[in-house]
Amino acid sequence: MPSSRIMVAAFGLALAPATFAAAPVHEFTLANGLKVLVREDRRAPVAVSQVWYKVGSSYEPSGLTGISHLLEHLMFKGTPTVPGGEFSRLIAANGGDENAFTSRDFTAYFQTLEKERLELSFRLEADRMRYLLLKPEDVTKEAQVVAEERRLRTEDQPEALTQERFHAAAYVTSPYRQPIIGWMQDIQSIRPDDLNRWYQRWYAPNNATLVVVGDVDPAKVRELAEKHFGSLPPSALTPPRVDQEIPQLGERRIVVKTPAEVPYVALGYKAPTFKTATEAWEPYALDVLDGVLDGGNSGRISRNLIRGSQVAAAAGTSYSPTARLEELFVLAGNPASGRGSAELEQALRAEVAKLREELIGPEELARVVAQVAAADVYQQDSLFYQAMRLGTLETVGLGWNRLDDYVQRIQAITPEQVRTVARKYLTDDRLTVATLEPLPLDGRRPSAPAAAMDHAIR
Repeated sequence: MPSSRIMVAAFGLALAPATFAAAPVHEFTLANGLKVLVREDRRAPVAVSQVWYKVGSSYEPSGLTGISHLLEHLMFKGTPTVPGGEFSRLIAANGGDENAFTSRDFTAYFQTLEKERLELSFRLEADRMRYLLLKPEDVTKEAQVVAEERRLRTEDQPEALTQERFHAAAYVTSPYRQPIIGWMQDIQSIRPDDLNRWYQRWYAPNNATLVVVGDVDPAKVRELAEKHFGSLPPSALTPPRVDQEIPQLGERRIVVKTPAEVPYVALGYKAPTFKTATEAWEPYALDVLDGVLDGGNSGRISRNLIRGSQVAAAAGTSYSPTARLEELFVLAGNPASGRGSAELEQALRAEVAKLREELIGPEELARVVAQVAAADVYQQDSLFYQAMRLGTLETVGLGWNRLDDYVQRIQAITPEQVRTVARKYLTDDRLTVATLEPLPLDGRRPSAPAAAMDHAIR
């Protein structure tokens, strides 16, 4: 499991501000509520266009889990003026690429095109924002596609299945307990009327952000946005009820028994995010702690557990400070050959205990800060990731400029603050442990992840 800080991935961003003078962001809002963010980057004659909706699996009630992801699939099935399949065909015919993804907190659609073809993207996205045809036969077909996707990506993937049950055990009231793809019985029972109500409620200009980054003129982008999106009617939005997680009163443990080749163990501690922290500095200190444990080959997990004691074949951490609700700080991995899950769990817990008991050294803190800056340079070199950062921050309610001082805030974190958050949050009473106990494969191997699936779950 790569560190979220070191691996700048498409949907687990190392969200740091520019270490160079990035171009300003132009922000405006149409009369119907659509927010538009534009950043000029003229290094190539290309434009990235993304539409972000404030809806994802954490918005879904019980019985309708997976509806956001299923609707994402159906967004490619056509409108009265753009038949099914025509959206993707037009983008490809104009030399572009496009896709979409669903997350816990948002759903996003994106295209990359030559700059003069940006209007095509706007025309197509505006059309399906309000005029999607949800044909019963398309709903039935795509529900079958998603059900198969769930089998391939979750039920036939031992670690993914364990992670799903891990989150369901860690959270009691938070909607983060629900899988993004949905539970199988919900996928198979969602009706066209359910989807239509979900679409009409959330897919509206006043619940969306349009992000454009590339070789563009902000005034021209505004003109095109007004032309194609300006006439779309808004929804009567009712903000979703936020189901806060009830306090955990002791350690939780689950065991998942399924055919698998190797064991797997995951430890998750309830931790605050930028949205939920009572002390603004705490998520930054947790991010530093994340980097100390899993900062590439120089991180403690790699140094002590993989190369040192060799108790782990692979291990790492994950933590997302930009999540909309309380998050899990996770340590997870596979024991090395001849070593057991219990040994790996104890080794991971020992690393956490050191952070609670001892101050990190100044050299470790300097390493994490340097890696943050390096990751940012890499990210800012990509038009797509610049747009991803803007869209993510704006859609979860932090505001697109929320992390403009991120490096400075990381630099201000002290070893004492890192120890303080370790003592406060990485405690047994906030811990959930999941262990995968492999059953015999009986001559079969877990299937490879479904890389060919059209749309992503993040």
